Amino acid sequence: MTIYSYRYTKVLTDMLKEFGSEIWTADGTDVVAALGFDYPTRMAVIRLACGDLFIWSPIALTDGLRAEVDSLGKVRHLVAPNSLHHVFIADWKRAYPNAYLHAPPGLREKRKDLDFDGELANAPMPYWAGEIDQVLMLGNLITTEVVFFHAKSGTVLFTDLLQQFPANRFTGWRSLVAKWDLMVVPEPSVPRKFRLAFTNRSAARASIKHVLSWPAEKVLMAHGTPVRKDGRAFIAHAFRWLTG
Repeated sequence: MTIYSYRYTKVLTDMLKEFGSEIWTADGTDVVAALGFDYPTRMAVIRLACGDLFIWSPIALTDGLRAEVDSLGKVRHLVAPNSLHHVFIADWKRAYPNAYLHAPPGLREKRKDLDFDGELANAPMPYWAGEIDQVLMLGNLITTEVVFFHAKSGTVLFTDLLQQFPANRFTGWRSLVAKWDLMVVPEPSVPRKFRLAFTNRSAARASIKHVLSWPAEKVLMAHGTPVRKDGRAFIAHAFRWLTG
């Protein structure tokens, strides 16, 4: 099932912003997906205790962004958090050939041009165990998203399973689709298409139960307004349609 076929649009910004202790974000280019929906992009940089950098959902790499990232430490881990967020990762691998390339389930088959070093599973990799936890959101037909928790900043990182767009971002028939899909609700929400794609609800409930075990303070997502307090309560509310 192909959801995203990207082309690039305008550049927003490539300046890193501190989001918490040892975690930074950067907003990048818009990308246009299937049916002409344009999506903003966001990445996160986490500095591990050893000084290595964990790059989550890389955005378009510019000289300015690369200089800022390099000032934080050595790029060691390039992470695609689901099989939809891979557009820019090859550019980062070319720029950082010694970095480890981590694939979510399903991406190896889609990107046979890339030589991945490992596949993300339902437990943290040894490189970041004890600092970043992770769980696979199982049971979804669109993609198996890897949700991460950065303990030091208390931040949960979602990619596409939580989204929020300004109410006036889309026009015409796209605005109607966006409303139906819950993309333009007042706070970040699970889009309706992803809700419907959770065909194995018991597996999904087990995954979100793991997420809710984390002492989350903040929630970061690729397409939506970050949540800066009461993160666990927010996640419980956002997934109440699943957990009951």
